[in-house]
Amino acid sequence: RHRVLVMRRSILLACLVGPAACSPDTAAAAEDDEVRALKLKLWQKGKECHECRSVSDFEAAVAGARFDPVWHLRGGCDEKEMHCGVHAPDLDMLVAKLGPAFGKAIDDNVADHAKDCAKSCETFYCGPGPKRTIESTHFANYSMGDVPPEDFSSAFRFPLDLIKVTGDAHPLFTREECAEVVAAAESEDVHLNEYVSGKYKLGGDWMYNLPKTLEWFNRNLKEKIFPTLAVLFPEVISGPEVLRAHSVAMLKYNNTHPRTDVHVDNGIIALTLALSPSENYEGGGTFFEHMGDEPLPMDAGHATFRPGSVRHGGHTVTRGERYIIGAFILIEDKVEHVRRLNGRGRDARNRNTKEGNAEAMQYFSWGLEMNPTCVTCLKNWGEVLMAEERYSEAEAKFRAATDLTPRDSDGLYNLGGVLKAQGKVDESIETYYRSLEINADDWELCYNLGVALGDQQRFKEEATMYKKALAINPKHAKAWGNLGIALASSGSLEESVEPFTKACELEPTNGQAWHNLAKTLTFLKRGVEADAARARAAALGVGGAPRPVAVVNDVEDF
Repeated sequence: RHRVLVMRRSILLACLVGPAACSPDTAAAAEDDEVRALKLKLWQKGKECHECRSVSDFEAAVAGARFDPVWHLRGGCDEKEMHCGVHAPDLDMLVAKLGPAFGKAIDDNVADHAKDCAKSCETFYCGPGPKRTIESTHFANYSMGDVPPEDFSSAFRFPLDLIKVTGDAHPLFTREECAEVVAAAESEDVHLNEYVSGKYKLGGDWMYNLPKTLEWFNRNLKEKIFPTLAVLFPEVISGPEVLRAHSVAMLKYNNTHPRTDVHVDNGIIALTLALSPSENYEGGGTFFEHMGDEPLPMDAGHATFRPGSVRHGGHTVTRGERYIIGAFILIEDKVEHVRRLNGRGRDARNRNTKEGNAEAMQYFSWGLEMNPTCVTCLKNWGEVLMAEERYSEAEAKFRAATDLTPRDSDGLYNLGGVLKAQGKVDESIETYYRSLEINADDWELCYNLGVALGDQQRFKEEATMYKKALAINPKHAKAWGNLGIALASSGSLEESVEPFTKACELEPTNGQAWHNLAKTLTFLKRGVEADAARARAAALGVGGAPRPVAVVNDVEDF
């Protein structure tokens, strides 16, 4: 599988302490500006140099790539300024430009941020870091991709090596301590709980429901986690005392709760702490979409710290159990206006009214005024336009999003859907395949691609896509029904009976499914079974010709 080339480096944090003992400015200066500039030149060419250690090493690597093309966009980086044209927003100027409604939204963001921070302190540790020096820890740093975090984007310098992972020999916690944490949480029944996250069920529970585990976590927020974050992200964190744990959960992955969707997190900074040793499970691990589907190595006691807006997911666990702690972090003296404007827009959109859609698009446009590279704003805006059947406008938004982040499977999925809605089926299929190369485990994507292939009478490919979708989600009745149609259309009538039957079992009130089964059984001269299926269809008032259907933005229409 193709992997986007990303910059990687290792640094040694001489001390992980509060700002009084170890200035974040000192840690930020650990990398020489000249090396950073040379890394940026390589990054713009889609290159990396893992073996480079000195300025001369990087100069040689840059010289070797001088005739290579600059990657399209790559965020629009300016190698002298080391930014991608995103400047800190002037709120007073924007209020004057956008009017009092924008000003009220900003005031509401400030108020809600203050409430969230205060609520955090009711459950989680808030305060200064330790007086003593914490043991030194190595981190491997990875680029988060083509665009900076959606909030405070002007504060971060390229090449955006902002995904921080503890080094192999330097975990944040010992294996023994992690085992004790899992045992304490299981004594609080964490393994018995489950909840829905996107298209998947996850095991686990919120940290506030696990008092013994919470006590351990709060102690380590103070002693390790907050001080570490302050050193890793000095661009936005002035010290441990401004950090607030916003949402914290212990999650359990196994073969019945195997993975998460690819997603972003609800906070400026997020962390994942691995608690289970790697020999306890197969598969699993945190992966980052722009880097491919290989998870980053992270054994028990190791942690990943990153901006919340980087797209990532939990890889499928096929055997055993994997426990992690996931946490979203707020910064008390910095309001995430772009994220909160997006949230207000989603809430307005979910009202499913014309007025709500108009309000949602205004919020998304304001987010883009604050950060023109806000990919989430573009995708959300495009989804509203698509719901209103304003397809050409929606296409423009999705294209802008995928230009900024070419390896965003959701952006390509949405673009494929809007192209198909406009009758651009060939281009839609090509776009769906591009998305599938990035995220092969998205059953909705496989299903929609199958429908598009069926429109082109490419029945064998169509059937393959439905089979992929059903391998991930075997309870998707419409995929079973469409698989039967694809097989029957390609002449495999005998083979189509099973998927038609499965569609009827999963959706017994769907008269079209019974009609499809009856028609196939009739062709096969299985008269008694055909009559029974035909009677079920007739009782449901159905007798028309079967047609495949598409899923767009989670809405099914059969």
